[in-house]
This record gives sequence, structure tokens and C-alpha cells, in this order.
Amino acid sequence: MSTSTISRPQFWTGWLLSGFVILFLLFDITLKFMSPPEVIATTVSELGYKEHHILILAVILLIPTLLYMVPKTAVWGAVLLKGYLGGAIATHLRIEHPLVSHTLFPVYVGIMLWLGLGLRDERVRNMF
Repeated sequence: MSTSTISRPQFWTGWLLSGFVILFLLFDITLKFMSPPEVIATTVSELGYKEHHILILAVILLIPTLLYMVPKTAVWGAVLLKGYLGGAIATHLRIEHPLVSHTLFPVYVGIMLWLGLGLRDERVRNMF
């Protein structure tokens, strides 16, 4: 990746936004792998998934998050993460969570994900 046409502040702002998204997703993945009682209760009772799905969701989220962290595969990771976030939107919509705070939260994460990537990667800006 060439950063020749990307200013240093733009590049680091992109990494800051991307880093925030990555940290949030790694926190979510860690909670899913650890599966404390609160995560199990919320996933099973509130979201309607089976307990054994928690580990599957963790792995499904881990793979694109790792891809997003690597500059050469970041676009693939972003595309796959948006798919995962779309599923989160559908889940919150299905159980009629509040729109702005719960249902649209994955949209906010997705915006930061693509904005961060666009600021640090010229290929993404050229797509738009």
C-alpha cells in the first residue's frame, strides 16, 4: 500500500478509527470465547440463539477481524465484517430492540470501519 497521496494525519486518523473498531470487536470476541453467564443469558434468552452458537459466532467474527487488521487483506475483512454486522442488525430488528441505540449500532460500527479504512487506504478511496 502506498501512502504517498495520503497525508500523515489522515493515515493515522484512519488507523485510530480502525483501531477503535478492532478493539471493540476483539472485546466482543473475547467475551464470546469466555462465555460468562451474562453473555450466555443475553445470547440465549434475549437474542434467541442456542448456547453452542456463541463459540461459532466468535470464530465467524474473529476471522474477518484478523483480515481487517492486516493492510493487504483489510478490504476483504471489511466486506466480511459488514456481512456480520448486517446479521446483527437483523437480529436486533427481529427482537424489536430500540432503533437508535441497538438496531443501528452495527451501522455506526460499519461507518467507522469503512471511514477508518478509507482514510488509511488509497484503494478504498479510489473505489468511491
